[in-house]
Amino acid sequence: MNDTNVSNTVLDRLTQEWEALTPEAQKAARYVLENPADVGVSTVREIAEAANVKPNTFVRMARQVGFDGYDDFREPFRDAIRRGQVSFPDRARWLQEISRSGDLGGLYADMVGAAIQNLEESFAAISAEDLKRAAEAIWNSRQVFTLGVGVNNANARNFTYLASTGMTQFHAIPRPGSVAVDDIAWADGRDVLIAMTLRPYRTEVIETVRLAREQGMTVIGISDSPASPIILQAQHGFVVAADTPQFFPSSVSTIALLETLLSFVIAVASDEIVERVGKFHQRRHQLGIYMEEPE
Repeated sequence: MNDTNVSNTVLDRLTQEWEALTPEAQKAARYVLENPADVGVSTVREIAEAANVKPNTFVRMARQVGFDGYDDFREPFRDAIRRGQVSFPDRARWLQEISRSGDLGGLYADMVGAAIQNLEESFAAISAEDLKRAAEAIWNSRQVFTLGVGVNNANARNFTYLASTGMTQFHAIPRPGSVAVDDIAWADGRDVLIAMTLRPYRTEVIETVRLAREQGMTVIGISDSPASPIILQAQHGFVVAADTPQFFPSSVSTIALLETLLSFVIAVASDEIVERVGKFHQRRHQLGIYMEEPE
């Protein structure tokens, strides 16, 4: 059976009612038991065609095991997709099915709800004291390397850009034309590595974190599980929720955490940092980078 982590209650109902099902309903039930990931992303016509039965067979099967109809039966499987418990291709198929049905209002609600829930879950598990300790490690370091690949590369570069408005020791890696393990080749105990990766975990990030620890660096890990390989190796680990109806992990909590961490760095920094940020933006105004608003 495909691993979807759908509540066993639904699948158990099918096995418990198996003998009472008609032969055609058993064909439908067998298809569900063997391919549960298909249920959440398929219309009743699509899944009936795949199971080689009539659509009404799935409706009758759903009612026989206690549901109002196929849509009601399918909902726990769709919920598993929302909670990120099926593969990327299955989520993509589900999004396309929503689009065909015209139910984009539901998708909008799911996206907003997931973003808010991710933020609440992430910050509920992160203390101000933990952020303060990580911020102090950053401020007291010689250099800070921020590592992200894939979608997290943009997150790492955004964090580094914001930090560079007042500090000079920040570097986003991997640098263009380089690899992360080379970028930290001469780093040591005076330096900090901020590394981030979400499922499916990137091997180059894991390997860079391992080397960073061997070189004595302080590692700040950002990932989606306490059991993530980079959280397990980090001196300062932060777990962010990344659930989404999309087919890729959400970056909302990661970005919010990075912005909060940077605000803590500024809070524990010397007064000089405020003056430097002010000078940075004053220079930009003088160079005409910003459009001047009419007085």
